[in-house]
Amino acid sequence: MAYMTDEEVGSLGFRHVGRGVKISTRAAIYDADRISIGDHSRIDDFTVLAGSIDIGRNVHVTVFCNLAGGRAGLSIGDFCTFAYGCHLIAQTDDYTGATMTNSTLPLEYRTEIAAPVVLGRHVILGTGTVVLPGVTLGEGTASGARTLFLESSEPWTIYVGQPARAIRERSRALLDLERRYLANDGG
Repeated sequence: MAYMTDEEVGSLGFRHVGRGVKISTRAAIYDADRISIGDHSRIDDFTVLAGSIDIGRNVHVTVFCNLAGGRAGLSIGDFCTFAYGCHLIAQTDDYTGATMTNSTLPLEYRTEIAAPVVLGRHVILGTGTVVLPGVTLGEGTASGARTLFLESSEPWTIYVGQPARAIRERSRALLDLERRYLANDGG
C-alpha cells in the first residue's frame, strides 16, 4: 500500500492532522477542511472520507470503508478500528416515500435525515458493519461482521446481527495495554 508523504497530506487542507498519520494514495478525501485526524491514525486504500469528521488517535480505517459525516458529523474516539467495508453514515435520504430521494434533486423535493454518529474509544467494527444517523457506540463496543446499528450501544459490549443485538460483555483488559502504550509512546 502506498501512502501519501507528510507534505501531500498537509497539502490537502485538513482542519487538523496529527503526527504520524498515514493516508493511502488511493483514498478519496472530500471536504478536508472539515476533517480532523489524530496522531498515528491510518486511512487505507479505497476509503472515502466526506463531510464533517473528527478522528481520534491510533484509529485504523481499513480498505473500502465509507465515512460519510455530512452536515451532522462523525466523531470517532481514540483506538478505534474499522474492518473492511464498514459504513458510518450521519446523513441519509428519507426512505418512507413521503419525498423523493437522491442528491440530484433540489432539497424542496426531498427530505434528508441528519444526526451525529459518535463512537467512543476502543470501538472495533467487523467487516461490513453499518452505523446509521444518530447512533452512539459506547466505549469498547465491538461488532461482528455485517452488524447493522440502528440504535446506540452499551459500552464494553459485543454485538452481532441485523439489527444489532448484544451477545456478551467485552473485556476491558486492553485498557492496561493502552496505559503502557501511551507511557512508552510519549503521546
